[in-house]
Amino acid sequence: MSYAARRPWVPSPPQLARWAAAALTPVRRRTVLSVRVVGSAGSRRLNAHYRHKDSPTNVLSFAGAGGTPDGRYFLGELVICAPVVAREAHTQSKTIKAHWAHMTVHGVLHLLGFDHERAAEAAKMTLRETQILDRLGFSNPYR
Repeated sequence: MSYAARRPWVPSPPQLARWAAAALTPVRRRTVLSVRVVGSAGSRRLNAHYRHKDSPTNVLSFAGAGGTPDGRYFLGELVICAPVVAREAHTQSKTIKAHWAHMTVHGVLHLLGFDHERAAEAAKMTLRETQILDRLGFSNPYR
């Protein structure tokens, strides 16, 4: 875990790891995942460079290198923007903790191949997110 931003409230490494692990439950290999928490400027730069969108975003997922010689699997990196997550939580009347859990799970699912570009894909991803978050004790984030 790497913190380039700590405000507003940012979860601890064990919390982030727990939420990510819940999304990785079906994966049966030693998986490595990097999580970096950034501010709005860092998120905006990355989003502009990789997605050609000149604004900060809640979570970006970057695929990793895959298998390593020591048997681990580098799944990738999540870059989560603390101010955007806080603002969205407030706007959507959610607790900030619940929205952080959702964004962590959402990002990991992208790394596992889930997407929401088409309706059928979005339905599968939404169902999986809702199931994972329910197991973690959070309500459906889409209500």
